[in-house]
Amino acid sequence: MCIGTQAGSETGDRLFIWPSHLFGTAKRQNRNLPDVRAKTEIERRVLRLIEPVCAEQNLVVVRVRLLGREKNNILQIMAERASDGQLEVGACARLSRAISALIDVEDPVAGKYNLEVSSPGIDRPLTLLAHFSTWAGFDAKIELDRLVEGQRRFKGKLAGVEDENILIDLDGETETAHIPFDWIADARLVLTDELLKKSMSRAKRQASSTGENDHEH
Repeated sequence: MCIGTQAGSETGDRLFIWPSHLFGTAKRQNRNLPDVRAKTEIERRVLRLIEPVCAEQNLVVVRVRLLGREKNNILQIMAERASDGQLEVGACARLSRAISALIDVEDPVAGKYNLEVSSPGIDRPLTLLAHFSTWAGFDAKIELDRLVEGQRRFKGKLAGVEDENILIDLDGETETAHIPFDWIADARLVLTDELLKKSMSRAKRQASSTGENDHEH
Protein backbone atom coordinates (compact mmCIF):
# COMPACT_ATOMS: atom_id res chain seq x y z
CA MET A 1 0.00 0.00 0.00
CA CYS A 2 1.04 3.61 -0.38
CA ILE A 3 0.28 6.24 2.21
CA GLY A 4 -1.35 9.23 0.56
CA THR A 5 -3.66 12.12 1.30
CA GLN A 6 -7.40 12.24 0.91
CA ALA A 7 -9.24 15.45 1.71
CA GLY A 8 -12.17 15.91 4.03
CA SER A 9 -11.16 13.85 7.06
CA GLU A 10 -11.65 15.26 10.55
CA THR A 11 -8.88 13.01 11.83
CA GLY A 12 -6.33 14.14 9.25
CA ASP A 13 -5.13 12.49 6.07
CA ARG A 14 -6.63 9.15 5.12
CA LEU A 15 -4.62 5.98 4.61
CA PHE A 16 -5.45 4.27 1.36
CA ILE A 17 -4.01 1.74 -1.06
CA TRP A 18 -2.86 2.59 -4.55
CA PRO A 19 -2.90 -0.52 -6.74
CA SER A 20 0.56 -1.39 -8.03
CA HIS A 21 -0.39 -0.61 -11.62
CA LEU A 22 -1.34 2.93 -10.56
CA PHE A 23 1.52 3.55 -8.19
CA GLY A 24 3.76 4.83 -10.96
CA THR A 25 1.60 7.94 -11.20
CA ALA A 26 2.13 8.64 -7.51
CA LYS A 27 5.89 8.30 -7.24
CA ARG A 28 7.67 11.25 -5.70
CA GLN A 29 10.93 12.14 -7.35
CA ASN A 30 13.39 15.01 -7.79
CA ARG A 31 12.17 16.98 -4.77
CA ASN A 32 14.12 19.01 -2.27
CA LEU A 33 13.95 16.60 0.64
CA PRO A 34 13.76 18.05 4.18
CA ASP A 35 16.74 17.71 6.48
CA VAL A 36 15.36 16.23 9.70
CA ARG A 37 18.83 16.05 11.25
CA ALA A 38 18.16 19.53 12.68
CA LYS A 39 14.74 20.99 13.50
CA THR A 40 15.24 24.49 14.92
CA GLU A 41 17.08 27.41 13.37
CA ILE A 42 19.85 27.15 15.98
CA GLU A 43 20.27 23.44 15.27
CA ARG A 44 20.38 24.10 11.53
CA ARG A 45 23.02 26.77 12.10
CA VAL A 46 25.13 24.33 14.10
CA LEU A 47 24.67 21.67 11.41
CA ARG A 48 25.93 24.02 8.70
CA LEU A 49 28.96 24.87 10.81
CA ILE A 50 30.02 21.34 11.71
CA GLU A 51 29.34 19.48 8.46
CA PRO A 52 32.64 20.55 6.85
CA VAL A 53 34.55 19.54 10.00
CA CYS A 54 32.89 16.12 9.97
CA ALA A 55 33.57 15.70 6.26
CA GLU A 56 37.27 16.39 6.82
CA GLN A 57 37.29 13.43 9.22
CA ASN A 58 35.28 11.21 6.84
CA LEU A 59 32.24 11.44 9.10
CA VAL A 60 28.62 12.39 8.51
CA VAL A 61 26.31 14.18 10.92
CA VAL A 62 23.36 12.01 11.97
CA ARG A 63 21.57 14.49 14.20
CA VAL A 64 21.91 17.83 15.99
CA ARG A 65 19.70 18.64 18.98
CA LEU A 66 19.73 21.42 21.56
CA LEU A 67 18.15 19.82 24.61
CA GLY A 68 17.18 20.99 28.08
CA ARG A 69 16.33 24.36 29.48
CA GLU A 70 18.07 27.68 29.03
CA LYS A 71 20.47 27.30 31.99
CA ASN A 72 21.11 23.58 31.49
CA ASN A 73 21.27 23.16 27.73
CA ILE A 74 22.95 20.19 26.10
CA LEU A 75 24.12 20.50 22.50
CA GLN A 76 23.91 16.91 21.34
CA ILE A 77 25.67 15.93 18.13
CA MET A 78 25.57 12.41 16.69
CA ALA A 79 27.96 11.40 13.93
CA GLU A 80 29.26 8.28 12.22
CA ARG A 81 31.49 7.09 9.40
CA ALA A 82 29.55 6.91 6.17
CA SER A 83 31.36 3.72 5.21
CA ASP A 84 30.27 1.55 8.14
CA GLY A 85 28.18 3.64 10.54
CA GLN A 86 30.76 3.40 13.32
CA LEU A 87 32.40 6.00 15.55
CA GLU A 88 35.09 4.63 17.82
CA VAL A 89 36.21 6.42 20.98
CA GLY A 90 39.30 8.03 19.45
CA ALA A 91 37.42 9.42 16.46
CA CYS A 92 34.68 10.70 18.75
CA ALA A 93 37.22 12.52 20.93
CA ARG A 94 38.90 14.12 17.89
CA LEU A 95 35.58 15.26 16.51
CA SER A 96 34.50 16.65 19.87
CA ARG A 97 37.68 18.74 20.14
CA ALA A 98 37.31 20.06 16.60
CA ILE A 99 33.64 20.98 17.05
CA SER A 100 34.28 22.57 20.45
CA ALA A 101 37.00 24.80 19.00
CA LEU A 102 34.77 25.81 16.09
CA ILE A 103 31.66 26.69 18.05
CA ASP A 104 33.71 28.57 20.64
CA VAL A 105 34.70 30.93 17.82
CA GLU A 106 31.42 31.04 15.90
CA ASP A 107 29.21 31.02 19.04
CA PRO A 108 26.00 29.73 17.39
CA VAL A 109 24.27 28.97 20.72
CA ALA A 110 23.48 31.72 23.19
CA GLY A 111 24.08 31.09 26.87
CA LYS A 112 25.76 28.19 28.62
CA TYR A 113 25.52 24.64 27.39
CA ASN A 114 27.36 21.33 27.50
CA LEU A 115 28.61 19.78 24.27
CA GLU A 116 27.87 16.09 23.86
CA VAL A 117 29.31 14.27 20.83
CA SER A 118 28.50 10.60 20.34
CA SER A 119 27.68 7.82 17.93
CA PRO A 120 23.98 7.30 17.14
CA GLY A 121 23.74 4.25 19.44
CA ILE A 122 22.01 0.94 18.83
CA ASP A 123 18.38 2.13 18.70
CA ARG A 124 19.59 4.96 16.52
CA PRO A 125 17.65 7.78 14.89
CA LEU A 126 17.03 7.48 11.16
CA THR A 127 17.49 10.92 9.65
CA LEU A 128 18.67 10.36 6.09
CA LEU A 129 16.84 8.56 3.31
CA ALA A 130 19.80 6.17 2.97
CA HIS A 131 19.36 5.06 6.59
CA PHE A 132 16.07 3.38 5.73
CA SER A 133 17.82 1.31 3.07
CA THR A 134 20.85 0.48 5.23
CA TRP A 135 18.66 -0.78 8.07
CA ALA A 136 16.12 -2.65 5.96
CA GLY A 137 14.90 -5.76 7.75
CA PHE A 138 14.90 -4.16 11.20
CA ASP A 139 11.98 -2.78 13.22
CA ALA A 140 11.49 0.97 13.40
CA LYS A 141 9.15 3.54 14.90
CA ILE A 142 8.12 6.41 12.66
CA GLU A 143 6.38 9.66 13.52
CA LEU A 144 4.83 11.69 10.71
CA ASP A 145 4.43 15.44 10.46
CA ARG A 146 0.70 14.98 9.85
CA LEU A 147 -2.21 12.82 10.93
CA VAL A 148 -2.96 9.71 8.89
CA GLU A 149 -6.21 8.00 9.85
CA GLY A 150 -6.09 9.86 13.15
CA GLN A 151 -2.54 8.96 14.12
CA ARG A 152 1.02 10.10 13.55
CA ARG A 153 3.02 7.19 14.97
CA PHE A 154 3.56 3.90 13.19
CA LYS A 155 5.70 0.84 13.77
CA GLY A 156 6.89 -1.88 11.44
CA LYS A 157 9.79 -3.58 9.69
CA LEU A 158 11.79 -1.47 7.25
CA ALA A 159 11.71 -2.80 3.69
CA GLY A 160 14.05 -0.37 1.95
CA VAL A 161 13.57 2.72 -0.21
CA GLU A 162 11.89 3.30 -3.55
CA ASP A 163 12.57 6.64 -5.21
CA GLU A 164 12.00 9.07 -2.32
CA ASN A 165 9.58 6.86 -0.41
CA ILE A 166 10.30 4.76 2.66
CA LEU A 167 9.09 1.18 2.39
CA ILE A 168 7.86 -0.36 5.63
CA ASP A 169 5.78 -3.40 6.54
CA LEU A 170 3.52 -1.82 9.13
CA ASP A 171 2.25 -3.85 12.05
CA GLY A 172 -1.20 -5.18 11.28
CA GLU A 173 -0.99 -4.54 7.53
CA THR A 174 -0.55 -7.14 4.79
CA GLU A 175 1.00 -4.90 2.14
CA THR A 176 4.16 -2.81 2.21
CA ALA A 177 3.53 0.88 2.82
CA HIS A 178 5.30 3.57 0.79
CA ILE A 179 5.69 6.67 2.97
CA PRO A 180 7.07 9.88 1.44
CA PHE A 181 10.31 10.79 3.20
CA ASP A 182 9.22 14.41 3.47
CA TRP A 183 6.37 13.30 5.75
CA ILE A 184 8.82 12.00 8.35
CA ALA A 185 9.12 14.07 11.52
CA ASP A 186 11.05 11.50 13.54
CA ALA A 187 12.18 7.90 13.11
CA ARG A 188 14.39 5.48 14.99
CA LEU A 189 15.21 1.79 15.21
CA VAL A 190 13.49 -0.38 17.82
CA LEU A 191 15.77 -2.27 20.17
CA THR A 192 15.34 -5.99 19.44
CA ASP A 193 17.46 -9.11 19.89
CA GLU A 194 18.09 -9.11 16.14
CA LEU A 195 19.35 -5.53 16.23
CA LEU A 196 21.57 -6.26 19.25
CA LYS A 197 23.17 -9.21 17.42
CA LYS A 198 23.76 -7.05 14.35
CA SER A 199 25.31 -4.27 16.42
CA MET A 200 27.58 -6.69 18.32
CA SER A 201 28.73 -8.21 15.04
CA ARG A 202 29.58 -4.79 13.63
CA ALA A 203 31.42 -3.85 16.82
CA LYS A 204 33.50 -7.03 16.66
CA ARG A 205 34.44 -6.38 13.04
CA GLN A 206 35.40 -2.82 13.93
CA ALA A 207 37.54 -3.97 16.88
CA SER A 208 39.27 -6.52 14.66
CA SER A 209 39.93 -3.92 11.97
CA THR A 210 41.28 -1.43 14.51
CA GLY A 211 43.59 -4.07 15.99
CA GLU A 212 44.98 -4.95 12.56
CA ASN A 213 45.65 -1.29 11.78
CA ASP A 214 47.39 -0.76 15.11
CA HIS A 215 49.56 -3.83 14.47
CA GLU A 216 50.57 -2.52 11.05
CA HIS A 217 51.73 0.76 12.57
